[in-house]
Amino acid sequence: MSQGLVSDTIECEGPEDAVETFFQKGWTDGLPVIPPTEGKVLKFLGAAGLAPDEILGAIPERNRIFTAEKVAVNAVMAGCLPEYFPVVVAAVRGISRPEFGLHGVSASTAGAGILMVVNGPVSKELGINSGQNLMAPGNRANATIGRAVRLVLYNLGGREFDRSTLGHPGKYTFCISEQESRWEPLHVLRGLTKETSAVTLFAAEGPNQVQNHSALKPENILNTIADRMRSLGSFNMGGDVECAVIICPEHYETLNRAGWTKKDVRKHLFEKACRPLADLKRGGLNETPVLPEDEKTMVRAVSSPDQILLIMAGGVAGRFSACMSGWFSRHMSRAVTEPIGPSCAGGT
Repeated sequence: MSQGLVSDTIECEGPEDAVETFFQKGWTDGLPVIPPTEGKVLKFLGAAGLAPDEILGAIPERNRIFTAEKVAVNAVMAGCLPEYFPVVVAAVRGISRPEFGLHGVSASTAGAGILMVVNGPVSKELGINSGQNLMAPGNRANATIGRAVRLVLYNLGGREFDRSTLGHPGKYTFCISEQESRWEPLHVLRGLTKETSAVTLFAAEGPNQVQNHSALKPENILNTIADRMRSLGSFNMGGDVECAVIICPEHYETLNRAGWTKKDVRKHLFEKACRPLADLKRGGLNETPVLPEDEKTMVRAVSSPDQILLIMAGGVAGRFSACMSGWFSRHMSRAVTEPIGPSCAGGT
């Protein structure tokens, strides 16, 4: 490639040959990719106002850097449109921040995916899905933006470091948007203005669907979610870990009619998502003897209400919400929120 691009040029007989070449070289996620031509890569860089050699992030533990050119190459491969690229750029910047702990997240046996939650005007502008089939196939923006970030990790961060035991489908792509409602958006609760477009990155285990079609009271809906959050096998019962909770529209309507705010919901979940230390011991998570005081010593799923990332999204029909444990090992990963835009840098 030329015009300031440093990537090698590969001559192929045609598009099909190019796709097969990428398979053979191990540059895909197991699905076909779009061949990243020079013209396409330059369009992406132009859409984000970036020079090819600008460094967007890194994994210092591996001596790997993410330049704008290489990230653009992977975004093209993922099937993104040029206008999606600023979201990808913000995501790469976000996951490269020290508090996210990208090396551990992407190398651990736990196999976390990177949940991306897009807020602000860009969500509607790009048509990022926040409704029906929220985390399912069918929307180009959701599918390709999330896929681009995964390809960046594989091709630039080094897929050979991934030691996931099981993984989960969110490691292909895991990008959603939050619906507008009377609740404060996620990015506003995390310190940005409503008019700012932003993406929140969270190292998430697979989604746990929570159904409650019976409850008419907010407390009972939330008690069902809290019970899933405090399950013995959850990462949230094993350490100081955040949790993402998606409230579906039908559950939201019940909560909103009763005047419950996001603050109220997070407080209730914090208080109810707990269980006695004795349960953890009897369940085998702590194999020391059960002491009398263990019945009253409570272990919480999160250490504060602020550790719950509360998102309102999903289809209008069906009382199905979800929760997702965060990732931890010897070190913790914290969710980060990054503004979207060519001139934006630094988030919360």
